[in-house]
Amino acid sequence: MKKLLHCALIELLSCFQKHNTFATKKHYSCFFAIFVRYFYNECGMLLTEKEIVTNLKNGKFHPVYLLTGEENYYIDLVSNYFEKNVIAADFRDFDQTIVYGRDVEMSMVISLAKRYPMMSPVQLVMVKEAQDISKDWELLVKYLENPQPQTMLVFCYRHKKLAKNTKAYKAINEKGVVYEKNKLKDYEVPAWIANMVQKKGFSITEKGAVLIAESLGNDLGKIANELSKVFVSMPAGGTINDEIIERNIGISKDYNVFELQNAIGRRDVMQCNRIVNHFAANPKDNPIQMVIPSLYNYIIKVMLYHQEPDKSKAAAVLKVPPFFLRDYETAARNYSLGKLASCIGYLYEADLRAKGVKNNGTITDGEIIKELVFKMIH
Repeated sequence: MKKLLHCALIELLSCFQKHNTFATKKHYSCFFAIFVRYFYNECGMLLTEKEIVTNLKNGKFHPVYLLTGEENYYIDLVSNYFEKNVIAADFRDFDQTIVYGRDVEMSMVISLAKRYPMMSPVQLVMVKEAQDISKDWELLVKYLENPQPQTMLVFCYRHKKLAKNTKAYKAINEKGVVYEKNKLKDYEVPAWIANMVQKKGFSITEKGAVLIAESLGNDLGKIANELSKVFVSMPAGGTINDEIIERNIGISKDYNVFELQNAIGRRDVMQCNRIVNHFAANPKDNPIQMVIPSLYNYIIKVMLYHQEPDKSKAAAVLKVPPFFLRDYETAARNYSLGKLASCIGYLYEADLRAKGVKNNGTITDGEIIKELVFKMIH
């Protein structure tokens, strides 16, 4: 297949060199068909959640599915669709079996998969927390050599990925569908929030999306849960702003890590003191484990802004909405690169103390944050 793909590519390029164009649509179609065959031979059936749902709605299913990756939100989303839509509600007691990896061995899973459905055209066997099955995956490989054609076997392998070099992964990839989802990068979360809100029929301000992302991190399940509280109180087509977020989610519009970053950037001593005192008084709402990484990312972005020669490209380099560039411009005026480097050192020291290094337990997280911010702005 690789040789066939190579020959097709050479022919296509040769045609382009001779005529400065691709000769016919036939060349294109031929090459594309070979490429698609090559892709599926090499990569198996890697589908998105939308493609999986569409196939199920159209009655197209595979004998085995692997839902895997570090982003549990999407794994749960797809697995919930399987649970609620594959087997009719009246027949689930007969033809839908859900087990947990910690409670079963692979031999039991295979035995369940080999059964025939009683009331439905297919049976669903779902293994949640499949990463807890630590051995005997080779039994799955043997089963997939001749899978039961009326069984949909679904593995929910959460928190991590099943290694691609294992025989089990290769067998699933060949015979069924692999669905992988990685954690979003921190800078991708505000856009994800805006997209999710739009799909629900609402809108959200850029500041609101960033405020939620900075406060909740990239835990999409937690973000979705908190946003659901907002949706029930919103009028159709309404816009979510920081006041609504504070009222429904509990993230203070004035005392949050996003506002702390801006206050540090302005070297606003009074506002910094107000925010860190609020953090110290409410440590559960503003855990130091969230504050330090957020401040670190902020300082790194200010350093990048400093060193970007073409400021018109700064938003793309920093991966922030253009609306926020003025905040980074202000911070860059107030902090030299040398001072920013020192701030990285202060953050490193604070992180160690928060983890118990050079801290016998008498220094609270609130005191660590107060000292950290004092060093940064002075």
